[in-house]
Amino acid sequence: MTTQMRKEVHMTGQDLMNMVQLRPKDVGKYALVPGPKERADAIVKKMKNPVKNFSFMEYTMSTGQYEGIPLTTINGGRFAADTSITTEILCNAQVKAMIRVGSCGALREDIKVGDLVIATTALKGEGVTQYYVDKDFVPTADAQLTQELTEVTQKALKSPLALGRKVHVGCCWTTDAILRETRENVGKAVAQGAIAVDMVTAAFLTICQSYKIPAAVLMAVSDNVMTGEMGFLNPGYYLAEASIVDIALSLIKELELSKKAA
Repeated sequence: MTTQMRKEVHMTGQDLMNMVQLRPKDVGKYALVPGPKERADAIVKKMKNPVKNFSFMEYTMSTGQYEGIPLTTINGGRFAADTSITTEILCNAQVKAMIRVGSCGALREDIKVGDLVIATTALKGEGVTQYYVDKDFVPTADAQLTQELTEVTQKALKSPLALGRKVHVGCCWTTDAILRETRENVGKAVAQGAIAVDMVTAAFLTICQSYKIPAAVLMAVSDNVMTGEMGFLNPGYYLAEASIVDIALSLIKELELSKKAA
């Protein structure tokens, strides 16, 4: 009886694509990647002629057109392990750029519930990235895509409808242990420069980087870990959650306009 695997990897992202019968030509140029299915459903409602690519386990992928631009969305999962599955599928499907539209907790007192955070880098506090990269690797968003996202976000928040909300740009700590965001653990993350905490970004960026696919991260602030404020019943959070989808769609339009003008 052999004690060694017959294949180098038991299941790959390409294997997952084959399982759900997905081909590169079936997906859009861009992908918006929310966590929960409800947010993905909201994105689908903004598409023209959306087609469901697949429903597999709890994940559903759809592709359509947004103002003539091919666009795909999938509920990427609320946790790093979920995210690794859906991001692998998108990377193997060869989308050209990905934008995470998620939520996070603030790690600075001045960041309010309903504000927005754009992650430039991430601290690896989850269990996925150790299987992809060494301990010194820094998950990093694509610089050009992030700069363009920042500009589009700042423009959107100048509107009176933004109600004074702000955008903050910096490092995000990704953790698996939402119930162990202790003073000690949070203090270590803050000391390393984190301004926000989530359960997805490090895995998302690491996998995108491994496939050399540009990725950016835009998140709505749902709570403040430093002050103890919980914002899940705060209307400001739900306004922010809706706005990140609109901002990401505006970014896609700007990207296409820039390419046409070049």
